[in-house]
Amino acid sequence: MALAIGSPPLPATLLDIGRIYLEPAAALHPRGAEVLARFPHAERIEVPSHWNIPGLHGEEGDAERWLATKRGTLVLGIKKGLGMRPNGRSADFIAPSTSNGCAMACAYCYVARRKGHGNPITLFVNTDAVATAIARHAARQGPKPGPNQVDPRDWVYDIGENGDLSVDAALYGGVRDLVEAFRAMPNAKGSFATKYVNRALLGYEPQGRTRIRFSLMPEAPSRVLDVRASPVAERIAAIDDFVRAGYEVHVNFSPVVVYEGWTADWSALLERLDASLSPAARAQIAAEVIFLTHGAALHETNLRWHPRAEDLLWQPALQEEKLSESGAVNLRYRHGKKGRMLAVFRDLVARHLPCCRIRYAF
Repeated sequence: MALAIGSPPLPATLLDIGRIYLEPAAALHPRGAEVLARFPHAERIEVPSHWNIPGLHGEEGDAERWLATKRGTLVLGIKKGLGMRPNGRSADFIAPSTSNGCAMACAYCYVARRKGHGNPITLFVNTDAVATAIARHAARQGPKPGPNQVDPRDWVYDIGENGDLSVDAALYGGVRDLVEAFRAMPNAKGSFATKYVNRALLGYEPQGRTRIRFSLMPEAPSRVLDVRASPVAERIAAIDDFVRAGYEVHVNFSPVVVYEGWTADWSALLERLDASLSPAARAQIAAEVIFLTHGAALHETNLRWHPRAEDLLWQPALQEEKLSESGAVNLRYRHGKKGRMLAVFRDLVARHLPCCRIRYAF
């Protein structure tokens, strides 16, 4: 079956770039020049640093301004830090991010907990340097000594920790640079999660060296929480095409949000997924299960622009404060309750999607 590799333009409701903030060096890089040529009529504003742009990051303005900023603003920068961070959960290592921020505005987003919902996409144009750093790091690791929960054979590098690379790929060729780089690494593969279906990625020829993880949740909460993301049905329908195109395709059941009727909704989603997967997809499918992490500050932010989301996310009777690895105070489901809910979720997957192993859950 021939694959359709063309991708329609991003809908203007998602991205319609009219203003570009850029570090001067970014304009001199070929990938930066590519972006600027794509948006020749966009206003250009030089800034000394992509990280600190007054009035752009944080909680300034109202909801309409946040979403308009995400839709119409882009930031171009140079990635300075090229170190790898050990992980051991979703990946063996977290690679330097080639983007920060997102065109979407999911109500539970951890980036929003740090930089505000108005944080637009920042593209780091020196993806060649990032790819070179990953290749050198992987070469130093040598062969993986044995299987672990991340992968049985390869070192896995998460290349999309702070953005959605499917959307980034519609803006420039930096994502293709990374996919192509992993083809040449005999002991490593890339990995990123996405909530956006960009069918142009089907033409990248990953040759099994890139893992794409489609994030899924039941449709009812997704319609409230996955703001501006591709519909869940579209993400499910894309799985087989991405498998045929040479990607390793996993799923993220994330975040798992607990509400009245949540187990019935997840049962229906898992059954739908089980019925839709081809034999090739079933042979490689694996899942990450991530229960909701929330926070009081994000709760207050959401009340300003999307209070319906908090009907699902804010459940004080079920949640407790917990200090994150970064030192932030977050809200997670209470320890004893969460253990029981995890056991329930594992049982749902075993019953309704038995072909899917759970790589890790928390």
